Amino acid sequence: MPLLDSIRRRISRVPPPPPPPEDLFDEAFLKKLEYLHLVSKKIFAGRVRAERRTRKTGSGIEFADHRDYVPGDDLRYLDWNIYGRLERLLLRLFEEEEDLHIYVIIDCSESMAFGDPVKLHYAMQVAAALAYVGLANLDRVSLVAVADKVVDRLTPARGKGRIFKVFDFLRALSPQGETGLAAACRTFVAQNKRRGIAVLISDLYDPDGFEGGINALRFAKFETGVIQVFDHSEVRPELHGDLSLVDCETGEVREVTVTPRILGRYAEVHARYREGIGQFCRDKQVAHFEVDTSVPFDDLVLRVLRRGGLLR
Repeated sequence: MPLLDSIRRRISRVPPPPPPPEDLFDEAFLKKLEYLHLVSKKIFAGRVRAERRTRKTGSGIEFADHRDYVPGDDLRYLDWNIYGRLERLLLRLFEEEEDLHIYVIIDCSESMAFGDPVKLHYAMQVAAALAYVGLANLDRVSLVAVADKVVDRLTPARGKGRIFKVFDFLRALSPQGETGLAAACRTFVAQNKRRGIAVLISDLYDPDGFEGGINALRFAKFETGVIQVFDHSEVRPELHGDLSLVDCETGEVREVTVTPRILGRYAEVHARYREGIGQFCRDKQVAHFEVDTSVPFDDLVLRVLRRGGLLR
């Protein structure tokens, strides 16, 4: 057995640290963002006002209802036509429009450090693209980085000029911690009382289950969307023989012997896991986009825009 031990391959599957993301947001990237913005304007032309209208009443231009006048009300909103017919003082109420709030939640746990391109870098580009479309449409956009807690956040802003703040925020992110989406999303909900659209970008490799994080957003009345990213090598890894597999988040080591049969079973389980996520999101009416990181980020964002359900 000593000879066998001496030739046994013991490979740690801990991914190397990803390279710094300085050139993720270069001039070519900015040109793609502007193109995506132009596409979004064509897709949603004429629909923004109607979809942002709320049930609040205020000083908008769309009539909503009447109510009885009480002393102190603004006399400018009295409906004198009704007073002439019915001799009743009724106040005209109007639907009020408010800013759409978009929250982009990025999983920056250690498992996102894997892949080529690195899943976290891909998520950064998708997050920046979604943020740019929202900012250019004068929505209020905030970015939140999570692992098993809220790691960092960028306060809400609007206007295309704020995209450089978004780039700075994303460049400062690095993979850290374990995946714990339920706790992180509950903290996010507690910190953000203004409801809106919440887009979670993650590989969803949560040992406690992906459902907790999504449900935390749903139950808090956020309009929830999920972008699930994965690397092609996670679907069918090119491994064989006796290996030591190391969990990149916990450091747990597991000795395995990888055979073609084991790889086939693994591929089946991975496919069922992904299908389970898709079925869950369909059942809960959550917008869900599954994407291999080999797909260009702008192709994914175009899918999001054309399907709707996340951005307005």
